[in-house]
Amino acid sequence: MDTYLNKPVVMTVSGKRIPIKGTLIDIGTDILVLHNGFQFLYVPLIHMQQLTRLPAFDSDFGIAPEPPLDPTTELSYRKVLLNAKGMFSELYIVGNHAVHGYVTSIMNDFFVFYSPMFRSLYVSMRHLKTLIPYDPETTPYALEQEKFPVNPSPTSLARTFDQQLKKFEGEFVVLDLGEHPGKIGLLKSVKGNLIELVSADGYSTFIHLDHVKTIHRP
Repeated sequence: MDTYLNKPVVMTVSGKRIPIKGTLIDIGTDILVLHNGFQFLYVPLIHMQQLTRLPAFDSDFGIAPEPPLDPTTELSYRKVLLNAKGMFSELYIVGNHAVHGYVTSIMNDFFVFYSPMFRSLYVSMRHLKTLIPYDPETTPYALEQEKFPVNPSPTSLARTFDQQLKKFEGEFVVLDLGEHPGKIGLLKSVKGNLIELVSADGYSTFIHLDHVKTIHRP
């Protein structure tokens, strides 16, 4: 894909109905960067379904400014998360649903994202579709900084996503931002790769761990 660097491209991303268009700015070992004329989009390569050149008549994105994350280091997914730590950002994890807030902690295979809406959101790294860092002077919803301090939950963090879920056994949780009513309920158990969730009607739902994108406690 190096031949497409600094050229307009269109990319299909897992879970997003509308393709992403922009200038291909950088390619790392497991992530790439596009600039759509307004924002820098960091997309893990695992979710790139297709990328190709964009016709000239549909490709006026202007000259890209300096990326908000440090461009001098070798580009990788983990380094992007580390550089974005504490920077107001926008995430796409579930479809076209955007989440706004801050990366606060990065573990082996998940990270914690502190959001005004969800508070501490635990995100599986394998399911992040796009990360968009904002200008350093920007705050969520134009809130003054003192009205929205980065205040992560005091919950102790496990090293892996399944171990973190195990810590929430017996608690009321919301999976995948509550996109489906069957993913809201009491987390009864985490055994192997299966989660048992008790829904409002008292019946258990079983979900494979590989299909859990996020978890938070309301």
